[in-house]
Amino acid sequence: MRSPQHEQIWAVWDDITREVKEWHIANERDSSDRVIYMDGRPHPGPNAPHTWSGFSTGEWIGDILKVTTTHLKEGYVRRNGVPISDERTFNDYLMRRDDGYLTWVTIINDPVYLAEPWIWTTEFKLDPYGRVDAAPCVVSEEETRAGGEGQYGFVPHFLPGQNPYIDEFAIENGLPIEATRGGPETTRPDYREKMKTMKPAVAK
Repeated sequence: MRSPQHEQIWAVWDDITREVKEWHIANERDSSDRVIYMDGRPHPGPNAPHTWSGFSTGEWIGDILKVTTTHLKEGYVRRNGVPISDERTFNDYLMRRDDGYLTWVTIINDPVYLAEPWIWTTEFKLDPYGRVDAAPCVVSEEETRAGGEGQYGFVPHFLPGQNPYIDEFAIENGLPIEATRGGPETTRPDYREKMKTMKPAVAK
């Protein structure tokens, strides 16, 4: 997912027609090279490999580049946010303005984790002399075998329905339990009025 970083965008032309056949986007967070195919090719079938960059095709709608991306690996909306599945699709809309800024709108649809489309925008300022450096990654060993509690590799967790602390935030802050469960409705201003009709959580 996008975060504050540099994005380098360049075109690849067809040797014969001299038309742009691909746009490439690289960023400094993971040194990925995202390819956007502009030749009208279809997206592959559902069993084709899923990658971190996915499979992207683009089309021009006026002066707006619309990018459709599928075949992404499971991930997350934000590093501390909700997960997103490999069934999700992205629609990106890139709009270059006359003042040297690029407005980038992303719409995510995910039938597994999102109750409605997730939409956000990012602004980028043109830097003709900028560059994307290699991601400062460090090789590290990972333990793939989860041991028992207190052992190396153990990941603290609760099985569904067994978390004794799930109501803790609501109780400590005098909030209705339903309001702390998330969902699109809880993000909207008028939900405050609905909360006034709900009972706050109390310790059991």
